[in-house]
Formats: sequence, structure tokens, C-alpha cells
Amino acid sequence: MSATNLELKTYLDGLLRVGEINDYCPNGMQVEGGEHINKIVTGVTASQALLDSAIEANADAIIVHHGYFWKGEAQAVVGMKKQRLTTLLTNNVNLFAYHLPLDVHPEFGNNRQLGNLLGIEDISAVHSVKPVGVVMHGKMSSSMLPNVLNAKLTTLLGRPVLTEGPLDKPIKTVAWCTGGGQSFIEQAAELGVDAFITGEVSEQTVHTAREMGIVFFAAGHHATERYGIKSLGEHLAEQFEITVDFIDIDNPA
Repeated sequence: MSATNLELKTYLDGLLRVGEINDYCPNGMQVEGGEHINKIVTGVTASQALLDSAIEANADAIIVHHGYFWKGEAQAVVGMKKQRLTTLLTNNVNLFAYHLPLDVHPEFGNNRQLGNLLGIEDISAVHSVKPVGVVMHGKMSSSMLPNVLNAKLTTLLGRPVLTEGPLDKPIKTVAWCTGGGQSFIEQAAELGVDAFITGEVSEQTVHTAREMGIVFFAAGHHATERYGIKSLGEHLAEQFEITVDFIDIDNPA
């Protein structure tokens, strides 16, 4: 079966509640391509490498978490931006991007999917942090020391994980925000959880972890955000009976 690009846009915009979330970029269809969609490629970021791989795979649409046209970026269509847009337009390929709506979705979101991957129980959104769902918390199935959780993250995500804070503190309760969520460490500590997991680390994050007594894990921006877009693609494959391939362009950040 197939879908039209407008059918796909309408469905995704509704499913991910685009109209309810204020974001730093346009969510939804960012570049219009051909009307009929027989194959979709999903990926974390609409890099040139992903575009080239999608075109080689004969995709009619690409759906990503990190798209284009961010607030504050240069508006001129030159250089890298020109090349990316030329690739899409020349090949008549649609580009859809969902940033915060994909982070916070209670079923297909990056946060929910990372929690599922780690086997966290009693997952719920932290309602004091907006948009609701950008930080989640829950319980590990059993208490473990930081080095054990580090090993688990390293194995599941396939990359080294930075750990900081009280390294002899048993971890039972955790909060997390995929991607660049290190600024939420104070809110996590104030929740009283034992650990906070995110993708990136800043210089001040280390001091906060040490001084607030919370174990901190930086597990990679890309690595922690692979699972929302992959889950969304699997849902679309079932919903529209259409071929959807997830392509992972490695990124150590």
C-alpha cells in the first residue's frame, strides 16, 4: 500500500500533537516532495549522509528527529544547506521532522523508548518540567551501583558513557532526558532520584552532580535519541502497510 504526503503529514501532526508544543523549529513537513509515498526512511538527523542513503534506497519520504530551519540559524540557502535542499528537491523526496513532539510523546517518544530499552518501571512524565514529557522518571527493576548502570548503558547504546557524582551510591530511582538535556540535572536532583541520564554534558554539570549528590550519566545525544524515530517508523509501517527502513548514521556526539 501507499499514502500521500498530505495524508502522512496530517496523521503525524495529529499523533505527535504538533499544535500543542512550542518548539525551536517547524515540525511536520519541512520540504515537499512527490505526492505518493511507497517507501519511508527514518533517521535521527537529516544529514547529507542520511539523504544520500535514503535516495539510494528509493525512499519517497524521510522522517527525522533533527530537521532544518532552526530558530537563530542563518537564513541564506548557501553551502551545506543549499546542497541538502538541492538533494531533496532534485529527487522529489519529502522531508518530515519532529523535534520536541517526538521527545515527549508518551508512547513513541525518545524518552519513553529509552526508558523501555533500559527496563525502567513505573515510567511517568515529570509534570513540573515543560513541555510535559521532556523529563521522565521511574525505577530500575533492581538497585545497582553506578558502574553497573554504566556498563548496561554502554552495552545497550554501543558507546562509552561518562559517569559523574557519588560513584558508591546505589541507584534505584532515575530521571532522564534524551539528547541535550543536561540542564535539567537540578530539577532531577530536586525530585530526589538517585541518578539522571541524558545525552550530553557541560562543564557545570559535573559540579552540579557532585554538589547535589546525584549520579549523572552522559550517554550520547545521538545514541539516546535513536529509539523514538525508530519506534515511530515501525508504527507507520503497520498503520499504513508501507515499507519503512531505519538508517542509523553513526555519530559519536
